[in-house]
Amino acid sequence: MAKAPALSAEPAIPNRERPSEPTPYQATRDELIAFYKEMLLIRRFEEKAGQLYGLGLIGGFCHLYIGQEAVAVGLQSALSDKDSVITGYRDHGHMLLCGIPPKDVMAELTGRAAGISKGKGGSMHMFSVEHKFYGGHGIVGAQVSLGTGLGFSHKYKNDGGVCLAYFGDGASNQGQVYESFNMAELWKLPVIYVIENNQYAMGTSVNRSSAEDQLYRRGESFRIPGIQVDGMDVLACRGAAEEALAWVRAGKGPIILEMKTYRYRGHSMSDPAKYRSREEVQAVREKSDPIEHIKKLLAEQGVKEDELKQVEQDIRKQVNEAADFAESTPEPQAGELYTDVLVESY
Repeated sequence: MAKAPALSAEPAIPNRERPSEPTPYQATRDELIAFYKEMLLIRRFEEKAGQLYGLGLIGGFCHLYIGQEAVAVGLQSALSDKDSVITGYRDHGHMLLCGIPPKDVMAELTGRAAGISKGKGGSMHMFSVEHKFYGGHGIVGAQVSLGTGLGFSHKYKNDGGVCLAYFGDGASNQGQVYESFNMAELWKLPVIYVIENNQYAMGTSVNRSSAEDQLYRRGESFRIPGIQVDGMDVLACRGAAEEALAWVRAGKGPIILEMKTYRYRGHSMSDPAKYRSREEVQAVREKSDPIEHIKKLLAEQGVKEDELKQVEQDIRKQVNEAADFAESTPEPQAGELYTDVLVESY
């Protein structure tokens, strides 16, 4: 009787290539200052938007990005002018980082003709092809399929571009996300799927709403690798962006980045956020605030408090000017309702 082959004690060799674990980005002093300015601009812009909403100058829904600034700043600082960005309705910060002037974004929030979407998109549906920012989408998870299409466009045109497609932990349970994953991996599309895991979706903890709460693993059955990242550390975010971009630009297909982050405000301005305690939010602010973290790094680089105060003053002035413009510039003419409805004439 033939002997059964001995079972090897050696662990199985993975049959799939994986990206390397990212390391924090080694930023220069000037880069750290640039990251600080960008995060502070988003924070002060969103605070002002919250004030205008409270005054009734912004209507509809308004979702603020306060607390999550390191994610978008770290990732988008690594992009080239060939790349495209698409996200959900918590979109103001991403737009600012695409180079859209704060006054154009704020005027859109107040529904004015000078807004980036002529006052017709508002907070949730802003858009700028010129800046390669494709929304701003109010349907949960819809931007994932559209972002996959943008990735297909980059590949079809062979333009060297990559699509950065953001969505949240709540959207990660939507069906169209997995259809998109399947297509993207089959066709090796240049897409970075960014899950901004701020822990609570609309108001339910990710641990209570997701059977697999380690969201970076969500692509495994589609052979899409994933990396979990500290989304409160801008240098960790930039390091992850570098690794993900290298993977995708090498033609290896899509990748998932799960950014572990936290929003300080409610899901939207109408959410009292009673599903978590004030103490929990305060603890995150004290231990993990992305702006305070980079201020410490700047202090280690010899940046004086006076220099940071000047940055603060300049940004507050910029945001106040944007708010003044958004309050005073005219609303759209009634005829504007009939423009941009169809791309072509039929």
